[in-house]
Amino acid sequence: MPRSALVMIVRDEEHCIARCLNSVQPHVDEMIVVDTGSTDSTIDLAQRAGARVYRFDWCDDFAAARNAALDHSSADWNLILDADEWLEGDTDELLQAISSANDFLGLLPVASDFDLQGQTQVAISWIPRLLPRGVRYTGQVHEQPFSNLPRRKLSVNLRHDGYRLESLDKKKGRNRTLLTRMIKASPQDAYLHFQLGRDYEVYHEFDAAAASYATALRHVSEHDRFRHELVVRHIYVLKQIQRYEQAMQFAEQEMPHWPQSPDFYFSLGDLLLDCVTANPQQAAELLPMIEASWQKCLEIGDQPLLEGSVRGRGSFLAAHNLAVVYQEIGDTEKAKHYRKLAQRSRAQSI
Repeated sequence: MPRSALVMIVRDEEHCIARCLNSVQPHVDEMIVVDTGSTDSTIDLAQRAGARVYRFDWCDDFAAARNAALDHSSADWNLILDADEWLEGDTDELLQAISSANDFLGLLPVASDFDLQGQTQVAISWIPRLLPRGVRYTGQVHEQPFSNLPRRKLSVNLRHDGYRLESLDKKKGRNRTLLTRMIKASPQDAYLHFQLGRDYEVYHEFDAAAASYATALRHVSEHDRFRHELVVRHIYVLKQIQRYEQAMQFAEQEMPHWPQSPDFYFSLGDLLLDCVTANPQQAAELLPMIEASWQKCLEIGDQPLLEGSVRGRGSFLAAHNLAVVYQEIGDTEKAKHYRKLAQRSRAQSI
């Protein structure tokens, strides 16, 4: 029977490490935690939860820390988590993968909570987190496993709350210096520019985010798995800095590539609504397009397999927006219908 290990790197995670370890402990043979310089009770809490704890002198290199942690594991499979993540619900598919031959990298759907306009929403990122023995990481920040093995998506509920506002305050500036340094060495790396744009975006530095996303788009391949999220985020930040014409031209250019993306059409409807708010004289022209965009979201439905997909954009979030629009234009029957649809589909998603 293949053996499995949880392998983590941590620092000052006393607020969440027990939650993570307790969620994983029933599903693995051992838990390995490498601490990179905690000054709180992280180490003590990890040991109490049953983990073997080692120390690593931080050197501004996440891949080096990950690899040092992996060096302590002799397991056939290594499950890589961060302290602000935890397993929830059914883990059958994960356990089946661990019991199989180790000829692939397991992509897990990391469901990240984030705050937007006073609401908590959930975005899905498919990240290689189940690694066969011998696979190691590369990259100082936003590190990736280096392997030619095929990648397989595993339906496991992996939750993450590190993008909530209170957590972001603690992380500010942590990655930007490393990303900037890596970009100097690899100026045409689309993924690095994308991640730098994300870093700017989460701290509401939208002009800088738009510039980084534009650079990423110049170098991205149509086969890069993050391209979907890059496109949707670029529309969003252009909207935030009121470059409406540029955003609409970009969306028109990208539309043929995303016929099955509720996130694309949701962002398009959002963009058009902002245009109407800023230019009410365009309402007659744009309101039917807004309606059609969110109707298209409902037609497609949620697509959690798409990288960066936000839960509800193909269901309750789109229905809610339609209800608001119909209420504003005085169509109370349609508003009532879509409010009920939003409530029903939100309840079904929990």
